[in-house]
Amino acid sequence: MFLRIDKLQVELPMPEEPDPNAAAAVQELLGGRFGEMSTLMNYTYQSFNFRGRDKVKPYYDLIANIATEELGHIELVAATINGMLTGATRGTEDGEVDPTSLPLSGLKDVRNTHHFIVNGGSALVANSMGQPWQGDYVFNSGDLILDLLHNFFLESGARLHKIRVYEMTDHPIARAMLGYLLVRGGVHQVAYAKALEQLTGAEMTKMLNVPRIPNSKFPETRQYEEAGSHRTLYRFSPEDFRDVDKVWKGVHPEDGQEVEVVDGPPEGGQAADHPADPSEYAPGYHPDELAEIAQRMMRNS
Repeated sequence: MFLRIDKLQVELPMPEEPDPNAAAAVQELLGGRFGEMSTLMNYTYQSFNFRGRDKVKPYYDLIANIATEELGHIELVAATINGMLTGATRGTEDGEVDPTSLPLSGLKDVRNTHHFIVNGGSALVANSMGQPWQGDYVFNSGDLILDLLHNFFLESGARLHKIRVYEMTDHPIARAMLGYLLVRGGVHQVAYAKALEQLTGAEMTKMLNVPRIPNSKFPETRQYEEAGSHRTLYRFSPEDFRDVDKVWKGVHPEDGQEVEVVDGPPEGGQAADHPADPSEYAPGYHPDELAEIAQRMMRNS
């Protein structure tokens, strides 16, 4: 089972300007083959289907625990996309829309009109071309070493795509999200490399980084590297997955400092409450009517 905390894993800046075309590119990091939906579902189903876990429990704990962190990563990318889409329509501050004004007319030429036609100006479970995320992106062979090798490959591809999207946009909210996820994805790469080295003797850490650009080269990663986040594996459970420290131990291959397991999730930051968009009928009622209904429910509870 899962617990949920109503925070993002890291606080994101509120964007001053929308950029729906850049948001379309960021979609690749959510619903692409190497996006956060893929890392989440690969590790989740590998943990669901793991056989003989008691005999090799540290590796089950590692995969299951990282899967839980990935839930927060899809939330973070979705929040980024929503921030980049907010303000792109012509809704009015008082919640009224002139039906003759064609408030969505400026969006007909954006790269992904599904953001606005289908989703009311919000994130899709799709890639940068608007193609839906697919279940056959999940690889779960049942063989522990093969699954771990695939996970290392998946994190490597995810890193390459993050860097390419980084080079496509300098939008502040996108860059902030990318800085954090480059560091956290790096932790997962190193964790799977350490697991494979324990099991096979293969020095997988010699294959880092893909591409060969250290995270420290990106200004947005430095605050997390300086805080030691690249050496930290969070344990996302009050009581379970305690054997991750049997794998996540020793030194980090880049700076030679000791890695550590931290009990509990990162401190995180409050998610933005994006304003209602009457031009998209989102959330539907006039905002004042919704607020009145919500207050009445609270009084009657």
